[in-house]
Amino acid sequence: MRIGEIAALVGVTSRAVRHYHHIGLLPEPARRANGYRAYTVRDAVLLARIRRLTEIGLSLDEVRDVLADDAGRELVEVLGELDADLARQEREIRERRRVLAALLEAPLTSEGPLSPGLAALLEGAPATGSPAAAKDREHLVLLDAAGGGAGAEVYAALRPLAEDPGVLELYGRLDELAGAGADDPRIAPLAAGLADAVPDDVLAVIPQGEPAATGVGRALLDDYPPAQREVVRRVMETLAERVRGRTS
Repeated sequence: MRIGEIAALVGVTSRAVRHYHHIGLLPEPARRANGYRAYTVRDAVLLARIRRLTEIGLSLDEVRDVLADDAGRELVEVLGELDADLARQEREIRERRRVLAALLEAPLTSEGPLSPGLAALLEGAPATGSPAAAKDREHLVLLDAAGGGAGAEVYAALRPLAEDPGVLELYGRLDELAGAGADDPRIAPLAAGLADAVPDDVLAVIPQGEPAATGVGRALLDDYPPAQREVVRRVMETLAERVRGRTS
């Protein structure tokens, strides 16, 4: 194989191959009488391994260390590892296509694409101009897009709560705290009311058993002004206690 052929086979550019030669990452192959490089299957396997290692985030120095550890391995062993990696990529692509198909079936919105479960939840929620409700919606969309959402089970459990007109009154009270301090006397009764509105069915399907204060959770909490943040913090604390009471 010539340089253009091996580059096309592996999925890199000829310039990348020359760069790997220049820094000593890819050994120079033997040359034909006409001066052209003559690449072998071993060269192609090594180049494919370099490409794969760089794609997963390793620096070229780190790739060099990995390749040094692999020196002396049988070609069939390296080929088997590459084949297993391709099989893993195939599985990941199939899973992505499955998720994409589900997204395409869901109603398209300006916030989308959304998972089918979240799309159905938001579609059933009553219209409101509440800034606090809009913030909750944004947080759900963010978690859903980042793959850290609650999942179809939790979205389904949340639907009765989202469709409850009484929740709008609670959102209105939360909006009224937008400019208040963290010691406002309205915080405690509102937090109790919001926590009481969350059905046990939701707590039963929350991942990892309870609403944990993860790094993402803390970041979302910090998105609220002081009084609202204190309300949400108390709600999460109360829900966590309810979960522990159910599992103890």
